[in-house]
Amino acid sequence: MSIPAIEQAKIQAQVLVPLIKALQTELGEERANALVRKALGDVYRRLGERWWQTKGSRHVGENMAAAFAAFAKDAALDYSVRAQSQEVYEIDVTRCQYAQFYKELGEPELGFLLVCSSDFPFAEGFDPDLKLTRSQTIMQGASHCDFRYRRQKEE
Repeated sequence: MSIPAIEQAKIQAQVLVPLIKALQTELGEERANALVRKALGDVYRRLGERWWQTKGSRHVGENMAAAFAAFAKDAALDYSVRAQSQEVYEIDVTRCQYAQFYKELGEPELGFLLVCSSDFPFAEGFDPDLKLTRSQTIMQGASHCDFRYRRQKEE
């Protein structure tokens, strides 16, 4: 039985939030956050690589749809698909339990660091030619998150 991603995030927060706060006290917020982003970025990049390999396909829309379904398990996310094809996947997340959890902890900035910042290296791991753009997140107070994945054409 696998643990849903939202429950994994809650379990990880029990260790990571106090650790990051201690690092911020010792190193300063900017340096500590950069260190955490780098360390976790490597982890999420490898996770993205493994996800892509298990799918056996380079179809952006299908693979990202499966990834979001996994992250949304147990009603963790509400989202609507704006575009989906072999080269593109665009969604708007309109409700996010990850953001709600970190808001309840009083740590939305750490939620952004631990959850939202992982989206970019995860996409890099999927495919080095896959580009994610996102201009806003619920975690940072926006009404929705706007995920736009697009495979960059080689010129």
